[in-house]
Amino acid sequence: MLIRTTFSVVVVAAILLLSAGCRKDEVFNDDPDFTLAFSADTVYFDTVFTTVGSVTIPVKVYNNSNDFISISSISLGGSTNSNFRINVNGQEGTAFYDVEIPPKDSIFIFAEVTVDPNSGTTPLIIEDSIVFMTNGNQQKIALVACGQDAYFHFPDHPQTQYLPAYSLVSGVWANDKPHVVYGYAVVDEDSVLTIPAGTNVYMHNDAVLWVYDGGTLQIYGAKDNEVTFQGDRLDDYYKDQPGMWGKIWLSAGSKDNVIDYAIIKNGRIGVHVDTLGVSPNPTLTITNTIIDNMSTACFVAQGSYVKAENCVFGNAGYFSVLLNIGGNYDFRHCTIGNYWSHGTRSASAIVLNNYYEDIYGTTQIRDLTNAYFGNCILYGANEDELLLDKATSGGVFNYHFDHCLIKTSLSVSQSGFTDCKKNLSPTFTDTQLMDFSIGSSSAAFDAGDASVTGTIMYDILGNPRISGAAPDMGAYEVQ
Repeated sequence: MLIRTTFSVVVVAAILLLSAGCRKDEVFNDDPDFTLAFSADTVYFDTVFTTVGSVTIPVKVYNNSNDFISISSISLGGSTNSNFRINVNGQEGTAFYDVEIPPKDSIFIFAEVTVDPNSGTTPLIIEDSIVFMTNGNQQKIALVACGQDAYFHFPDHPQTQYLPAYSLVSGVWANDKPHVVYGYAVVDEDSVLTIPAGTNVYMHNDAVLWVYDGGTLQIYGAKDNEVTFQGDRLDDYYKDQPGMWGKIWLSAGSKDNVIDYAIIKNGRIGVHVDTLGVSPNPTLTITNTIIDNMSTACFVAQGSYVKAENCVFGNAGYFSVLLNIGGNYDFRHCTIGNYWSHGTRSASAIVLNNYYEDIYGTTQIRDLTNAYFGNCILYGANEDELLLDKATSGGVFNYHFDHCLIKTSLSVSQSGFTDCKKNLSPTFTDTQLMDFSIGSSSAAFDAGDASVTGTIMYDILGNPRISGAAPDMGAYEVQ
C-alpha cells in the first residue's frame, strides 16, 4: 500500500513539474505610458431609424507590446443609459473588467446602436464612446450615429388566408419625416393612398406596398423633389444592396394608379402591375421615374394596361421590363438598360410574352393586344436584350418598336420595327450610378421622331424635349 501511494505522489509531482516546465511565464506590461492601438478612433453609423437597430460594426484593439496586457476596464461612457451596445469576447454588456490581450495580439469589439423615438422631424446626432483604462491610462473610441424619427407602418391586422400580417394605409402621407414600412402595407378597396413630393419611404426586409382590388396609389413627386422608395438599412454595406425589400404591387383590380417623379431602388421587384380591373383607364400611368438595382426585375406587368413616359428601367438580376401574359402597353421616351453587376444575368432585359402554363401544364393564351415602344432605348450588357416570347399555339402578339435603339439579334427591318437602330452604343454616362443620360456621341442622339414624341414637352430632367434637329431616344434629351 505504501509503495502504491509513493508511486502516485511521484507521478502527480512529475506531471506538475512537466506542466510548469511547459508553461511560459506571462509577463504583464505595467508601463503607465503604454497605449492600445485601434483599427479606428471613431465608429460612424449612417442614418438609423428610431426603434430600428443598426448594423453591427467591428473595431479591433491591438496590443503591440512584447508582453501581455491587462485592460482594467472597457466600458460605455453612457453606461446603461447609452443608445449603443458593445460586445467584448462574445459577451454583451456596458462594462468589462480585466480583459487580457497576449503579446502582439488583438481582440474584436462589436458595436451597434438603437435610437429612441423623439417625435422630431429632423435628424439627430447620438454620441458616446468606448472607454479603456490600461495601467491607469485612459483612451477612447468615439461612437457617432445619425438618428431619424419616422412614421412607422407596423402590421396591426392578423395574417389571413391570402396575405401575412398587414397594416392598412390610405389618405395623404405627410412628408415631414420618413415613412418606414414593415410587412404588408395595404391600400384597401375603394381607398386611395397619395404620396406627395419629397416623401422618403423606407421598406423593411420583405416589405410590400400592396394596392388591393379597387384601391388606388397616387405618387406625385416633382423634379428635384422626388418620392423615393428604398430599403431601411442605410449603413454603407447595405445602402446600395439589391433585394433589400419586396415590391410595390398594384394587384388585379386596382385602378387609376399614378407614379410621377419617383426613384425606386434596391428591392426585389420595383413595380408589379397585375391584370386589368373594370376601369377603362390605364391600370398605371408612370412618368419621370427611375427604377434601378432590383434583384429580380425593375418592372413587371401581367395582362395589364400601362402607359409610361420619360422613365428609366435599369439594372436587375433578370428583367428590366417584363410584359407578361399579354396586355396593352405604351412606352415612349423610356430608357431600358441592364448592366447587372452583382452576378451573371441569363435573361434578356426586355421580354414580351402572351401565355402562361397553368398548374396542369396546359398553355393558356393571353392576348398581347399592343406593346408599343416609341423613341426608346432598349439595351444592356448581354448579347441579346430583347426576347419576343410568343406562344407556339398562336394568340394575338402585337408589338411595334418605333424609332428605337435596340441591342438584339433580330432583324430590325422586319414587320414590327420602324426606323430602329441595332447594336449601336448609347454611351450611357454611368450605368452603375443610375445615370443613364447620354451625350452627343450616343447613337440615340437626334435619332427619335417628333411625331412619336407628341405632347411630351420635357425630358425626365425637365429640359425641353426637342433641343436639336430631332428628339433624342430615351428618357434624357441632350441640351
